[in-house]
Parts: sequence; C-alpha cells; structure tokens
Amino acid sequence: MNSIVSIFDLDKDEILGLLRNASYFEAHPNHKILDGKVIATLFFEPSTRTRLSFETAVNRLGGRVIGFSDPAATSTSKGETLKDTIKMVSNYVDLIIMRHYLEGAARFASEVTDVPVINAGDGAHQHPSQTMLDLYSIYKTQGRLDDITVTMVGDLKYGRTVHSLLQALAHFRVRFNFIACDELRMPEEFRNFCDTHGIPYTESTDFSTDIIDATDILYMTRVQRERFADLDEYERVKDLYTLRADMLSGARPNLRILHPLPRVNEISQDVDDCPQAYYFQQARNGLYARQAMICKCLGINVEELKNNTTASVSMSKN
Repeated sequence: MNSIVSIFDLDKDEILGLLRNASYFEAHPNHKILDGKVIATLFFEPSTRTRLSFETAVNRLGGRVIGFSDPAATSTSKGETLKDTIKMVSNYVDLIIMRHYLEGAARFASEVTDVPVINAGDGAHQHPSQTMLDLYSIYKTQGRLDDITVTMVGDLKYGRTVHSLLQALAHFRVRFNFIACDELRMPEEFRNFCDTHGIPYTESTDFSTDIIDATDILYMTRVQRERFADLDEYERVKDLYTLRADMLSGARPNLRILHPLPRVNEISQDVDDCPQAYYFQQARNGLYARQAMICKCLGINVEELKNNTTASVSMSKN
C-alpha cells in the first residue's frame, strides 16, 4: 500500500504534499526520524546519482543502508530469482529501493513482499523519484506547475524520465514540444495519453532556436546506448541533438535547462556557465525529494515533524 512504483501511485494532492515536504527537507535536511530503520538499496543496473542520493537521504534522516550496486557480487549471479532475492532481503529491512533493467520488475517486487518498495527505475518504464525531483526543480525555478511549456529533446523512446514526467504533469496545465528523430520519437502510447487527457503537444525533428525561445523548461536527454540492441543504429542517432550556449541568446529569462544526467554530448560544456543551466542543482534537489518519498513510504508524518521543528525554533528564541 505504501510503495511508490509508478507516478500513477500518487494523485495530485500527494504529489503536491511531497513537493511541500521536499521544500521542508531542503531547509532542514538532518533528522533522526529513521533511527532504528534499515533500508535496502538493490541496484541491478548501474547508477550514481540515484543510488547515492537515496543513500544520503537515508543517512541524513538517521537510518542505515544495506544493499548492493553490482548484482554480479550477489546470489543472482548464481541463478537466484528476483522473487527469492526480494523475499530474502525483506527479512532484514523496513524499505526496499530498487533499480532493475526489466520493465515491471519493481511492481513485481512490491507484490511479493509486505515491505514497501520505491522504484528507482525499471527498464524504459518508470522512474518516479526522478519525476519528483524534476517536479520540484520545475516548481522552484518557475514558481508554478501550471501554464508552462516543456520541451523534451533526444531519446524520447527509451527515456523513462520523460515518460514519467509527462504523466505526472497531466495533473497540471502544461504544453509539450517533443523533439526527436523518427527512431527515438515519443512512443505512441504516450502520445495517445496526451490526446486522451487533452494535453497539447507538437512533434518535430528540428531542434530550432524558435522552439527554445518559446520554452520555459528545456528537458535534454541522453541517447542511451544500453537500450540499443543494434549498435549501428545507436551510432546513427547518438549525436543528432546538441544544445550549445549560442542557441540560448533569445531564450526567456525564466528558461531552465534540466537533464537527468549523466550527459554525454547532448549539452555542450559551454552551457554550464549560462544562467539557464540547472541540471546540477536539479540533481541536488533529488536528495530532498527522496527524503520526502522515504518518509511517505514508511508512514512518517512530516507535518508533525514540521510542527516540532517550529516549536523548537520558537522555544530557542524565547
């Protein structure tokens, strides 16, 4: 019941509540509310930012972390099934945070254990914690989630981050531009999702300055080599879209550039010094968003925590 496997596990009010709690944790990141709790991070697929930010979130909340970042060093390399791994780990922990290369793996894990599960990315399917930090980054930089234009560029076929973000923003008034080559265009199911929910969008293969100039959030993505069975196809499409600093000369003052990272060639290094660049701050926001998600899954009342913090501050002033 408390798992977060898909962004669809959260309604609009829950999303807004998590954003408020993320803001609180940004101001007050260190607590002892997970004292005595043990969290497992099971990463069957490589990760840097997601794994380290989740583990930092647990540590800053006073909990302990067990787990692995290399499945080759676990019993899965001996043929142990995912079901057996999850049920075994469930004996030791209060929460499982899992990344897996197979779509649906996190949902399956949540169905074979009573321990809550947070999906840290499953194949090209969902990445709800990335979505929450993306939403928090958009809210922080724009001051709103309604009435904005979001342009998504690059790997829109395999990019689980853009798929989850699109679905989350269906709760708000957002217009999308999808920029990708034919091989990596936004999949039909997500275009149908937009049509069904009355979400306006355009599609183009041309990454033009006219589109950038009319954008509030520019979401760049890496073409993911690991998703391609045909490496020749990857070589054909990997460098089609690159954002350079000179392309931002006519951009709106509020434009912010997001990227789930890591980047390869899709954002030139000269963009890093532009005021619109926000991807490193975006990654930092992941700590606070994930602290909020961990508390939700463990049933911790953050509102009560806020009240206690306010009371403590008031007493110290007196």
